[in-house]
Amino acid sequence: MLEPSLMKWMLIAGALGSGVTGGIFFAFSAFIMTSLATIPIESGVAAMNAINRVILRSWFMPVFLGMVAVSAVLVILAVRQWSLGSGNLVIAGAALYVLATFVSTILFNVPLNDRLAAFQGNETAAAEVWATYLEEWILWNHVRTISSLAASVAFMAAIR
Repeated sequence: MLEPSLMKWMLIAGALGSGVTGGIFFAFSAFIMTSLATIPIESGVAAMNAINRVILRSWFMPVFLGMVAVSAVLVILAVRQWSLGSGNLVIAGAALYVLATFVSTILFNVPLNDRLAAFQGNETAAAEVWATYLEEWILWNHVRTISSLAASVAFMAAIR
């Protein structure tokens, strides 16, 4: 029977992909953003803008975006194989990743990144923009970190 085997491999991919994503977000929450906050504002803004430009062309993006597709496939398989059990864990993991990780990134972190990239102002305004950016971006990054890692745990728990 192909589908149970496909489900197992998709769950492994989901657990790894959401775990890697959560690990990257964890690094930002744990020390990267704190480090950027300790250097001069212009340097912190420049470094964050550089990170935001580079990440779009990095190996992170296929994993980050690919997990949306993996989550969709997992939901379809879970519904089709509901009688095999663990469907609730699969759907919970997929919802955590898609809604709390992916959608929050699009709704909150990306607009903050865009605002930071477009900012051009004096030093006083830069301090305000940077302080607000750090506070809001880190808050939403914590959400992404927790939801990605929780999705990974749900996918791992669903593997039999």
